[in-house]
Amino acid sequence: MEKRHNIVKVVLLATLVFVLLSWILPAAYFQESYVEQGRVQIGLFDLFSYPITTTLAYFGNILLFILVIGGFYGVLNRIGAYRKMLDSMAKSLKKQGKLVISIMMVLLAVITSICGLQLGLMLFFPFLISLILLMGYDKIVAALTVVGSTMIGIAGTTFAYSNVSVIYTLFSLKITSNILIKILVLVLGLAVLIGNTIIYISKNNKPSKAAKKSTKKDSSKEEKNIDEVLIPAESKSKASIVPIIVIFSIIFVIMILAFIPWSNSFTNNAFVTATEGVTGFKIFNFALFGKLLGKSVLPFGNWTLTELITLTVISTLVLALIYKVKANELYDGLFEGMKKALIPAVVAMLVYTCLVINTYHPFQLVIYKAIFGITKGFNIFTATLTSILASVFNVEPLYSFQSVLPYLSSIVSKDSLATIAALYPATYGFTMLFAPTSAVLMVTLSYMGVSYKDWFKNIWKILLELLIVILVLFLVFSPMSIILKIVLLVISIAVLVLMTLSSLSII
Repeated sequence: MEKRHNIVKVVLLATLVFVLLSWILPAAYFQESYVEQGRVQIGLFDLFSYPITTTLAYFGNILLFILVIGGFYGVLNRIGAYRKMLDSMAKSLKKQGKLVISIMMVLLAVITSICGLQLGLMLFFPFLISLILLMGYDKIVAALTVVGSTMIGIAGTTFAYSNVSVIYTLFSLKITSNILIKILVLVLGLAVLIGNTIIYISKNNKPSKAAKKSTKKDSSKEEKNIDEVLIPAESKSKASIVPIIVIFSIIFVIMILAFIPWSNSFTNNAFVTATEGVTGFKIFNFALFGKLLGKSVLPFGNWTLTELITLTVISTLVLALIYKVKANELYDGLFEGMKKALIPAVVAMLVYTCLVINTYHPFQLVIYKAIFGITKGFNIFTATLTSILASVFNVEPLYSFQSVLPYLSSIVSKDSLATIAALYPATYGFTMLFAPTSAVLMVTLSYMGVSYKDWFKNIWKILLELLIVILVLFLVFSPMSIILKIVLLVISIAVLVLMTLSSLSII
């Protein structure tokens, strides 16, 4: 519990920093020209009203989604077949554990790269975390798998239009612009993540305490409580696991189909036409399906977390019916699951409150302008630094890009816009691996009971390697002397090799 509260403290500390910056720096905005407004300080009543504004006006669906996920797994944990399925999968996959972890990472990263499902994929995080722990790995491996791969997917965004729409609209570019460098970021980022995770597993290959829960009767009460959050109780249930597998598969397929940007990225309107056909179909002059689905039903390709919440609730009730979960047990399961999800939901609320603070008190542009003023025109290093800062200030990619790119586009040549369009998502994904305002990271660490300090201690080498990969890639693709490119490439490769040897304890 203490480590879960540690995440809350870290986010609160970040909030305090933003409050102080609003008192130190003047506010500014860019609308055809740079305009300073003077200081717009955060007052005491503002500070306490913003969480309410965050929850009720802007990002309540994210908090509700986290609670619904908690309820979903709270009910699953009362179905013995769920633990039976986990045990069966863990037993069969354990022998090829490193390969399985690698496949999970590739799958999550590619889905995020194409669909922009970084928040939606949290629906599967508790399942994957339980499975990884039961396979004998520790919480760091589980976090690297679910959080690390998701952020690499964002860094190598290819067709996830919802994450980068503001960039391509602002710059009048096609989503396929600089697709090669995006794919390289995705592939090389995965190589760094998977390689370091395998090295970590090789050095820390003892089964986690969570995996040994059933054989350690003398475990402390605190350890048992932590394990119960992540792994359901053992079960001797004889119920079939097939319905759970089917429901999980249906959710997964629907989620992918519903979040692939068919219209925006692939100019395919088939699902829009199909949805209009279904909702408009009439029986005896009555639009039965349209009435049943409702006016707010969206075609695949345009789904949001709201639709995913509906799908999750329906799936929870269907599983309860199939496994004949009694009403009282259903209510208790939902309540217990949501109770476990409460602290992660609070963390999400605090993270998005930071976004509201930084939007209402726009001191960021002052910082970006000063950094860009160091050099003339487009510069990889100043652009990367401002992107990292914008990502820390703004948890959502759209807000992050909107806070800095309109101004940047006014001071650089059009030739650099395609490079910028690929660079900023890359550095955003990189930053979300360590930023105290990263919703997916902080919510997951809170849920798992991993402290921010423990996470950073195990991730810093990966961060350094990823930063080198990003800088080298964009330096190579930017106009400069071929000799300078070769020198930078050799230096970067040498640094990566030395870090790898160090990780392997060879030097």
